[in-house]
Amino acid sequence: MALRKNVYELTQRRLENIFAEFDNIYVSFSGGKDSGVLLNLCIDYIRTHNLNRKIGVLHLDYEAQYKMTTEYVDRMLSQNKDILEVYRICVPFKVTTCASMYQTYWRPWEESMRDLWVRRMPEGCYSVKDFPFYDPDMWDYEFQFKFCEWLHRRKKARRTCCMVGIRTQESLNRWRTIYRENVYSKFMGLKWTKKLYDNIFNVYPIYDWQTTDVWTANGKFGWDYNRLYDLYYKAGISLDRQRVASPFISPAQESLHLYRAIDPNTWGRLIGRVNGVNFSGIYGGTSAVGWQSVKLPEGHTWESYMHFLLSTLPESTRNNYLEKLSVSIDFWRRKGGCLSDETIQKLKNAGIEITVMPDTNYKTTKKPVRMEYLDDIDIAEFREIPTFKRVCICILKNDHACKYMGFALNKSERERKEKILEKYKDIL
Repeated sequence: MALRKNVYELTQRRLENIFAEFDNIYVSFSGGKDSGVLLNLCIDYIRTHNLNRKIGVLHLDYEAQYKMTTEYVDRMLSQNKDILEVYRICVPFKVTTCASMYQTYWRPWEESMRDLWVRRMPEGCYSVKDFPFYDPDMWDYEFQFKFCEWLHRRKKARRTCCMVGIRTQESLNRWRTIYRENVYSKFMGLKWTKKLYDNIFNVYPIYDWQTTDVWTANGKFGWDYNRLYDLYYKAGISLDRQRVASPFISPAQESLHLYRAIDPNTWGRLIGRVNGVNFSGIYGGTSAVGWQSVKLPEGHTWESYMHFLLSTLPESTRNNYLEKLSVSIDFWRRKGGCLSDETIQKLKNAGIEITVMPDTNYKTTKKPVRMEYLDDIDIAEFREIPTFKRVCICILKNDHACKYMGFALNKSERERKEKILEKYKDIL
């Protein structure tokens, strides 16, 4: 009986396949633990097998990050420059921020903000002048799509792959990226691959690794890693919450205050870089910005509190929330949201007036339920029910896209999404 291979051995087989089938390979390297262990795997593979080739490294440099992250990136790129072709990108594309009620995005390396840059632009980086496809309306994820096309043509490659260090343990969306059913979008039918364009693929060699596997590999092989994680550990942050990402996105709000203790010089620059950073640093992870238990002010209903919060916002931001709310109310009145039989019974027991429809076009065993927005409801399925309390939480979180609510896109966002889908229809 053959012994079952561990994730490291399985990844070695995947790398063997990748290096045999692709003449142009690059790794998307953020400076975090997952992309770091993937880059180390590739470097070790090339050196162990004495391959006479180089691989590319794509590093989107977001300007605002921990000094330790920058130092780790610099070490990895410098110590392995004999086998790496480095594409360090310093471009002012749009990047989502949840730190401000006034800004929905910010731009790293924006020329007009040069005096406020968190740090100096690194030598040898690629900037706007290097990319003819750059557009000021481009978001960071759009840039990555266009980059792979640009590099494929630049290298005159037969077949290109971008290695991405995502793991299905991290989120449902990452799990879906791997296990989507369309085999025609895979390279040779391999589930850990995804076709982007003709002869251009994303591959996910460590998709089945656990967080403990990452740290076991770093320890066993003595690989370099971002020393920021040591400080996270000493600060008592659990392994699953230790993230190296943009400090302005929603998941980072809870730990933004750590910049003050870990990297005070960078923190001082962050405060003046993006609106709302200091407030998020003080109150991130508290009820003040929608985390933990949000309390209703005395004399308010959740609906009246929502209108109060909206009245404090700039007009464009207020209208964004109101448009999303209007779409959501209409959806629950006309189509209804899909709920389980158990949740439906809880609503009936609570005396909530609902209309249960017999079937839905969605692939689910749940039933569509039409109902009006509630002020609040105390059931475990709170996040599945339309309430004004959930809207208040979105506003407090500066969740401009209302992801917490699962809101539909507004008109301008739908138009932008349709534009992007048209541009990248061959991928999607």
